[in-house]
Amino acid sequence: MIVQEIMKRNVAMVGSNVSVKEAAEKMRTANVGILPVGEHNQLVGMLSDRDITVRATAEGRDPARTTVREIMSDRVYYCFEEQDIADAATIMMDRNIRRLIVLNQKKQLVGICSLSDLLEQYPRKA
Repeated sequence: MIVQEIMKRNVAMVGSNVSVKEAAEKMRTANVGILPVGEHNQLVGMLSDRDITVRATAEGRDPARTTVREIMSDRVYYCFEEQDIADAATIMMDRNIRRLIVLNQKKQLVGICSLSDLLEQYPRKA
């Protein structure tokens, strides 16, 4: 099975110059815990609800004045939509992450694959 078959499509994205408040509102509306961050049609980072909590709230930053760029994670781990799901699982395990960006062959964002997406493919043993 390939990643394209299990990934979530229509991924919400946020710009790096957007306020943390606006990004958090977007997360709430989309009901997601992570947003890819883009600049000039390129992926430059990831913003998670944990980034907001640990890097903004815990530091006492004003969410209306702090930009996404100031608190985002700039490391982006990804796989390609045509890769086997075992490859995606390996990347997640090696990097200790729960969500993986999915790109097409032109390196354009086409989805996100989560740990739960992968786990749904493997039946539970009694």
